[in-house]
Amino acid sequence: MHAIIVANAPDFDANPFAKLLASADLVVAADGGGNALRAAGITPHVVIGDLDSLEPDVEGIFRAAGAEVIRHPAEKDETDLELALLLAVGRGAGQIDILGAIGGRWDQGLANVAMLALPELAGLRVRLLDVAQEAFLVRGAAEIYGVVGDTVSLLPLGGPAHGVTTRGLYYPLDGATLRFERSRGVSNLITEPPAHVSVGEGLLLMVRHHKQ
Repeated sequence: MHAIIVANAPDFDANPFAKLLASADLVVAADGGGNALRAAGITPHVVIGDLDSLEPDVEGIFRAAGAEVIRHPAEKDETDLELALLLAVGRGAGQIDILGAIGGRWDQGLANVAMLALPELAGLRVRLLDVAQEAFLVRGAAEIYGVVGDTVSLLPLGGPAHGVTTRGLYYPLDGATLRFERSRGVSNLITEPPAHVSVGEGLLLMVRHHKQ
């Protein structure tokens, strides 16, 4: 099952993703992410969070249109996006795309990236998406789809990544160690799509900036 979660990034525009949203089996608004969906004329299947960021009239509009609204207390351990991710996993999603996760407060954006390492997401295909960028966590090995010339960065998450090997990138890596505090993996290029990356130990964040 394909789920799409819309987070509450400031000024996020859902319109460029209308076709993708229409194809999803489950659309979840993480609290204020519902505002962007409402502006695009899209009703989510579920709205979840403490609803402190959702515009007052939007909740009623979504309820009237048949959306499920799950309200959590403001004092909680999880962010609204984490609640949305856990809900999607609990409902059987095998692929999760997250929109509007980057932008605005740095702390929330960094936390959203780190959440890709949630143990509940292991074995699932989970991506952060923007109009010209995508990011996902490499656990073991992954294909990197795109076109020749797309920029690819490989960033260790939570510590060093050992045994990093790539294929189809301009700057090849063969059993390399990428360190969390070093920038060696930034700004590679796809030369033969799909490119391939594998990591022997650790977690590796793949960020691809694609041509429009």
